[in-house]
Amino acid sequence: MTVPAPVHARLAALSSYLPEAVLTDDDLVAQHPGWDVARAAASTGVHARHVAAPGEWTSHLAAAAVRRLLAEHDLDPASVDALIVCTQSPDLVLPATACLVQERAGLGSHVAALDVSLGCSGWVYGLALARGLVETGQAERVVLVTADALTRLVNPGDPQLRVLFGDAATAALVTGGADGPRFLGATFGTDGRGVRHLLAVNGGLAPGEERAPGSSPEARGLTPSGRDVHMDGPEVFAFTLRTVPGALATCLRRAGLTVDDVDLFVFHQANEVMLESLRRRIGLPREKFVVDLATTGNTASSSVPLALQAAVRAGRAGPGDRVALVGFGIGYSWAAVVVRL
Repeated sequence: MTVPAPVHARLAALSSYLPEAVLTDDDLVAQHPGWDVARAAASTGVHARHVAAPGEWTSHLAAAAVRRLLAEHDLDPASVDALIVCTQSPDLVLPATACLVQERAGLGSHVAALDVSLGCSGWVYGLALARGLVETGQAERVVLVTADALTRLVNPGDPQLRVLFGDAATAALVTGGADGPRFLGATFGTDGRGVRHLLAVNGGLAPGEERAPGSSPEARGLTPSGRDVHMDGPEVFAFTLRTVPGALATCLRRAGLTVDDVDLFVFHQANEVMLESLRRRIGLPREKFVVDLATTGNTASSSVPLALQAAVRAGRAGPGDRVALVGFGIGYSWAAVVVRL
């Protein structure tokens, strides 16, 4: 009896969509007179960010990314078996945004569609879910989408967060092959004590003020706008420096690799100062480290795939290269994996 070869999941294709409208630093200065945007830009490394248009919701961004994936890589919509949508800015509380994306993108009704409510670590988590579906034979082709209209969640009177966040969507194809493992050494983690340091204060069933006293827009001198994201930047920064180096070390150990064995490191594009602090603390060479957020900002779950796509287009990574993908942030949550392209 012939034993079938094991199926190994692989990242086969990646596309993205950015809204047409762009919010520049000059726009922010005009809207917040007297605010030192130059100082903020120097810290974040962000000078422009894409913004969803009025009436353009997360499902529109996501569906546009899926349609681009299908077109750019000549994929038959009928060949897609599963759709995973990672978002924390859903169109509606219910149903799942994935249901809206399935219809908008023209995928078949045979598709399994579900949401994952994660932010900055979400793409790496999503890759693990897609890999599980493929390698257990439950799906042959999984489309993993990240999509968020983060600018809708930020209070318009809060320039410190407006300078940081941007809107974006990505779509990746995860499928199977028999040419050996492509996902190596994954690791994950969660610390719910960090909830109070980064959350949308309003818009849920429970008031965020209960979790994070002093986080309400009124306590911050702002007029409530609907979601009113609150972030304690120093606490989030401390969490990152405390957690990410160990997570990467665990991932590499499980993969049987060292830093020298990895061709490129793509971290969540949180802000430039945080990325540089992580690079120095871990001891990663600058030429192997990606910083790419100047014109997109922090796009949460889309930031890792956007940065990876930019690196591949620039010739910094190619077929056969080992790339470490590391997500971290809201939750607190974190995830890391090494992918062989």
